[in-house]
Amino acid sequence: MLSKQILLSSAALTLILSGCSILPKQPVEVEIKTVQVPIKIAQPNMPRPLDLKEPQWYVVSEANLEEFLSRVEKESGQVVFFAMSVPDYELMAYNMQEIRRFVRDMNEVVIYYRKVTNPDEQQEQADEANKEGEE
Repeated sequence: MLSKQILLSSAALTLILSGCSILPKQPVEVEIKTVQVPIKIAQPNMPRPLDLKEPQWYVVSEANLEEFLSRVEKESGQVVFFAMSVPDYELMAYNMQEIRRFVRDMNEVVIYYRKVTNPDEQQEQADEANKEGEE
């Protein structure tokens, strides 16, 4: 009885350790394919156009100083104004031109990346953006 148990347990142990490797089986062939999947890249909306208000500029000299002071006092009730020298005004004008240049350059970058990532509807949006930029 003991030898039967030993024989049975050694046979079971052999089957457990060897698993299905005793039975010859052909490996399953795996086919690998590379497929390009287009990625939908979210396009942010273009910002709304600028809505700038035009300030009122006054040129004041010694000749029209009294008239300017009386007009400002009538319009706003008190006399407070800001002054700027001619070189500082030129610096301000230069800075505004730099801001305009930077905004145009950034707009071109945005349009480029929109064309690259979404070529279908980009042409329509680029045309609209260029029309707004020219105005």
